[in-house]
Amino acid sequence: MQAVMVWDWMMEHLLYVNLALSVMIVFFQRRDPKAVWTWLLILYFVPVLGFFFYLIFAQDYHRSKMFRIKEVEDRLCVSDRRQEYFLKKNIRQLDKGLKEDYGDLVYYNLEQAGSVLTSDNQVDIFTDGQEKFADLCRELRQARHFIHIQYYIIKNDELFGEIAPVLEERAQAGVQVRILYDGMGSRLMPGWRWKELRQAGIKTACFFPPFWGRLNLRANYRNHRKIVVIDGRTGYVGGFNIGREYLGRSARFGYWRDTHLKIQGDAVISLQIRFALDWNYAGKENLFLDSSFFENCRKGEEGRKLEKMPGQIGIQIIASGPDSRWRQVRDNYLRLIHKARHHIYIQTPYFIPDEAVLSALRVAAGSGIDVRLMIPCKPDHLFVYWATYSYMGELVKANARCYVYENGFLHAKGVMVDGRVSCCGTANLDIRSFELNFEVNATIYDQETTRRLETAFLKDLEFCREVTREAYDQRGLWVRLKEQGSRLMSPLL
Repeated sequence: MQAVMVWDWMMEHLLYVNLALSVMIVFFQRRDPKAVWTWLLILYFVPVLGFFFYLIFAQDYHRSKMFRIKEVEDRLCVSDRRQEYFLKKNIRQLDKGLKEDYGDLVYYNLEQAGSVLTSDNQVDIFTDGQEKFADLCRELRQARHFIHIQYYIIKNDELFGEIAPVLEERAQAGVQVRILYDGMGSRLMPGWRWKELRQAGIKTACFFPPFWGRLNLRANYRNHRKIVVIDGRTGYVGGFNIGREYLGRSARFGYWRDTHLKIQGDAVISLQIRFALDWNYAGKENLFLDSSFFENCRKGEEGRKLEKMPGQIGIQIIASGPDSRWRQVRDNYLRLIHKARHHIYIQTPYFIPDEAVLSALRVAAGSGIDVRLMIPCKPDHLFVYWATYSYMGELVKANARCYVYENGFLHAKGVMVDGRVSCCGTANLDIRSFELNFEVNATIYDQETTRRLETAFLKDLEFCREVTREAYDQRGLWVRLKEQGSRLMSPLL
């Protein structure tokens, strides 16, 4: 009876409720004008469901007390002066041409994102899930001090069935094991599985846990980061999550093409700091109280120096999220596009850029720069896919070369510029990654590594269909309608 009365009251006062929400959206929340109009249209045309959609997906937590991560970042023990010294020391080790052309980007990332440049790194690249997880399990078995794992999606299937026993064995051997997962992305993992892991001595924490059952009132904000740090000596970051589809075992997606980096060197400490900040928030445990988590990754078990690793690769770990004042990942992408002189290669499963990024790519393509974009041939999110196809059409018309990957599903996220600098990690080139998701990327200032990534890109072209301007213009009416409808929703996707 009470529910009926509430429903009747809402229907009776629906006009006033929508009016109040409209006023709040327009005057009290700083949003992109396109997102404002989209929400106003939803409230107008879908008055009842639109109200609930707004409560779940549109709450603006940027200034809410819910986010304390940025405050923790500001209290890190590394002072700005020490960071600047570290930066100047390492930037001198960059190739002279890279230093001249990208030194300002390095400083920008330091000032705006607090991203320290490290120069003594080694990078391995994985594009196949079988190889990546086989290597990860080998490294996990060698852990002696700690294992820190963070994934957006963790599923209770055969892949996790291979990883979990390794983690349990290491925990029983005295290794500190922590797993951080996202409440939305890992919502299908049964609670009893986490309980089993905790009973085995593994600490677990959920970033934005569901409010009730699987209902998550903060579903619009997702921790999309994928980070693994082992003993401070080895780190992983990239696009692979933990699930059977990432091994290419899903009938729906087929072969899964992704990009993941294995880093050894000083940049691992930056990944560890990023994990610790997220863990401190979700796990209510201050990892900064234990300095051993952040010691030089060259130290062995007895504190002795290991031999110098080969490779002098410059890396900055760039992180951003709705708790950040600036869109650091997006701005880093934007600056890389502006600096291109010869070519820009982009792989992303979701291409829904804001106007600044889209305009920069159009100008680059129109200026004679070889701009190439590669997207999947099949959707995992229908609206996102057709919005992606629509924005791809903008680049096709600007003389960029655009490709659809047809050998399974393309989930790789990377931007490679001029065979000199590249950026890979968890962020797509879409508004969600720029503004709503917690993301982390590695910007790599190294020609050899960038060329290896570009070689993989060019090899993928063998499995692609190029979308020419003539082919795009001949798409059918139904495709055009799906594109346009999805594009109208793009500020919310």
